[in-house]
This record gives sequence, structure tokens and C-alpha cells, in this order.
Amino acid sequence: MLRGGESLFVYFKRSGSSTVKNVAVVGASGAVGERMMRLLEERGFPVATIKFLASPRSAGKQVTFRGETHTVQPISREALEGVDIVLSSVPGSVSKEWAPIAAAAGAVVVDNSSAFRMDPEVPLVVPEVNPQDIARNKGIIANPNCSTIQMVVALKPLHDAFKIRRVVVSTYQSVSGAGQSGITELEAQTGAGARNEPIPAPSKFAHQIVGNCLPHIDDFLPNGFTKEEMKMVNETHKILGDPSIEVCPTCVRVPVPFAHSESILVETERPISAKEALELWSKAPGVAVVDDPANKQYPLAVQATGRDEVFVGRVRSDLKNPNALLFWCVSDNLRKGAATNAVQIAEELLKLQPTRA
Repeated sequence: MLRGGESLFVYFKRSGSSTVKNVAVVGASGAVGERMMRLLEERGFPVATIKFLASPRSAGKQVTFRGETHTVQPISREALEGVDIVLSSVPGSVSKEWAPIAAAAGAVVVDNSSAFRMDPEVPLVVPEVNPQDIARNKGIIANPNCSTIQMVVALKPLHDAFKIRRVVVSTYQSVSGAGQSGITELEAQTGAGARNEPIPAPSKFAHQIVGNCLPHIDDFLPNGFTKEEMKMVNETHKILGDPSIEVCPTCVRVPVPFAHSESILVETERPISAKEALELWSKAPGVAVVDDPANKQYPLAVQATGRDEVFVGRVRSDLKNPNALLFWCVSDNLRKGAATNAVQIAEELLKLQPTRA
């Protein structure tokens, strides 16, 4: 989840050629926008020309891309003219305004807000899980919630081989999931504590985050779950294409700057062993196994930060149920949980060149 309901979307304009000539990054001065720039560099995305756009408030700042300095320009219709792909991190209200306009103009929009995720006409995609859904887009593709993305990457090989019936997940989500304001609040409270000063009152979170765990992410709903938890339920059903899977989440904010961790229990239709799961994960795209309990090796947030893999470990069979397995799952929420997944979708679009219905 990005700060303040921000969205991340990609406009892909088909020109009849597999070569992309013009790219724009919107929200370039933000944390996710910066990661977008770095990912375009790291992954060798085919960029000929590039623009960096933002709100008028953030325009005028300088950014560096592939060794060249660029000035961030204010976003406008004129600034987007002639652009083939736009990678953007902006509030969800902006996504609702611009995504349909871009789609109507011939673009494919990969949107990271929750605005389009449950729309039956909009594919919800994790490239390691359901890349085939990209081809049926009608101009908009939704990028899932960060906590859902890493979980379904780990669940996909198990579901294909054993068919999952039930998932019980508890998340340990970093403060960067709440944006820069979440990071700033943790830093301020940590610094005050280190100086033996009074802890500043919380503003971003409902309670003090330093030295604490908050079982509360996003608003509470009448059923007792939070919006974040229900995103995990509904998005898992849509991405895996199986609404029969029972998903029972508890989402918790923890005083960690980057990377989300998850404790997951899966129940399958037939017996599943830790050895079988590890063999499947060792061959699964996007998954990295770190599972050496004898040497205290298991996935850690500090090691996952800055990486694009979904790490799994602490794999063990349920003590009583042969059809159940427990494991620990960690991933960088700003990369695979947001920016990387969107760039991967854009890469798949370049390969597929789908024809819009």
C-alpha cells in the first residue's frame, strides 16, 4: 500500500512497434517514483526519451536518470503528449481521472490503487502468477496490494500442485507501506527514545509505532476486518482464479522501515510435506528459498530490502494435520510489492502487444 491511497499506474500506448520511444515517470520526486527510475535503469527497459513529471508543488526538482540530470515538470495533458509509457505514483483520485482518459486514447493502464482491482472487466495481475490475464485487458490492468502480491507468488506453486483450501496469514508490515510519513514517524519516535526524550505523539498511525505492533491497517469494516485484510481476501481469489479458497488474514503494522513479513499457514486438498513445498519453490519464478534452521537462516526484512524476490523459509508441517504447512514469507513492499510488479507488467505488455477488444 502506498501513502495516502496513492496509485501507481503505467500508460502503454501501442504504436504497432515493439520499440518504446517515449517514457514519462509521474511522481518522480517520491519514494516509489524514485524506485521506478532505478528499475528502468536496472532492468534495461527500452527507453529512448524520458520525462519526469509531478504535481506543481514538486515540479522544478532535479533527478538523475542514466547519468543525465532532468528537471521535474508539472503534469499536464501537454506534458503527456507523445508519451508511449507513463509510470506514475499519484493519489488514487488522480488515477481515477487519468486512467480512463489514457485507456480511451489507446493506452493500457497498470494501476496500483484499489480503484480498479475488483472491477470484473479489469485484470488483476502478478506476472509470476497470472500473466495470461494481461492479454484480456480493455485498457486498464490493476496492480495488487503489496501484502497480497508476495503471498500469491508463494502460494501459486502450492495451489497448482495441491489445491489450497484455506490460508491463515498474519502480516508484519513495514512503516514504508504507509509512505514517507510512516517512515518519518518511526524515525522521529526512535530518535526521541534514543535520546531519552518524550516520544512524539503519533500522527500517521493510530498509536505509537516505535516499540509497538499495531493490529490495524486501514479502516475497520462492519465485519471486524480492516480494508487491508479484505484486500488480501478478495485479491487472492481474483488473482488465483479460485473464490473457494478461504483466506483468514490479520494485518499488523510493525516498527520496521522496509519489507513486509508474513506468517502463513496453508491447508491443501491432499497431504503436503515441507520437502515437497521446498522443491516446488526452488523452481518457482520470483521465489527465493532461505531455509536452513540449523544455521539460523530464514528470510529477514533487512536482507529482502532492495531485492525483487519473494523469500520463503521456516517451512514446517503442521503438527497434527498432514494437509497443512506453515512458512515465513518476506518481500520488499516498495519494489515487488509496488514498483517492480508494475514494471514487470509493462515488460509483459511489450512482449504480448495485445489487441484491444
